Amino acid sequence: MNKKLSKLLSIILPLSVGVFLIIYTYSQFTPAQLEEIKSYFENADYNYIYLSLFIGLTGHIARAYRWKYTLSHIGYQSPFMIKFSAVCITYLMNMTVPRSGEVSRALVLKRYSNVPFDKGLGTIISERVVDLFLLLFCVTGTIILQFSTLQDYLSKNIPYQNLVIYGIACALLMAGAILFYIYSKNKWLLKLKEKISGLVEGTLSVFKMPNKWPFLLLSVYIWFTYVLMFYVTIYALPETAGLSFGVVCVAFVIGSLAITFSNGGFGVYPAAIAGILGLYAVPKVAGTAFGWLVWTSQTGMIVCLGALSFLLLPLLYRHK
Repeated sequence: MNKKLSKLLSIILPLSVGVFLIIYTYSQFTPAQLEEIKSYFENADYNYIYLSLFIGLTGHIARAYRWKYTLSHIGYQSPFMIKFSAVCITYLMNMTVPRSGEVSRALVLKRYSNVPFDKGLGTIISERVVDLFLLLFCVTGTIILQFSTLQDYLSKNIPYQNLVIYGIACALLMAGAILFYIYSKNKWLLKLKEKISGLVEGTLSVFKMPNKWPFLLLSVYIWFTYVLMFYVTIYALPETAGLSFGVVCVAFVIGSLAITFSNGGFGVYPAAIAGILGLYAVPKVAGTAFGWLVWTSQTGMIVCLGALSFLLLPLLYRHK
């Protein structure tokens, strides 16, 4: 019962937050501003939207192609279309139950390519850990690029004394957490250490693969497409077309985190993007419209590709 309740809450809570943010955000707009948001959608240059979706599609293809290296490393093969369909289904499933896509992806591989579930999931986890490091790299790079702007924002909105207190508190909490992790003998922590050890071992095995460099280059390309498709979309609206690459990086990172910690960014993504762009003098109405343009276009692609994959896989691979 607890597992069912936990699963239900993992779906309902993020969706509830998204619905709340949508209602709250739009309650702040006047009827005239809502009409202005509508006009942004009507007058946007969709050539840039289509170009961004094409770039995103190449990222999907690269992710599916990259998978062959981790699979071959453990002695398995799978047709490209099965891997590509599994990747598309992953994105779609993650929009319903967070992180359920990885399990679905391993199940698709087991059903249509006879790859054992645990081994398939192991390759997916190792990929995700590499992706996590690349996300952290993007976050670090963004902080460096936009440090002065972020510093000015924090100094204007949070008193200097509070920043010092927050910094000391964070340092103490981090030190305490590290010491607790190293020296505690709690059963749940010991289990966690085992899992982390397995993840680290699986991730390090990537660097021992015969084709580690193609794998790593494809990983970099996948994240390059994520940034590029976001960057291209800014030209769809005149109000965002003049944004610098540094600003784009900040918005991209915040948007990525919003998607990671919610059901595909529903409601959260546009609000987060509008909030960040507001720091750079982009009007809230334009920022909100831009956030929804990016989210709806990318979500539409995910839904279409995921649905097609669900429909076509049983038809193309009936013998499996």
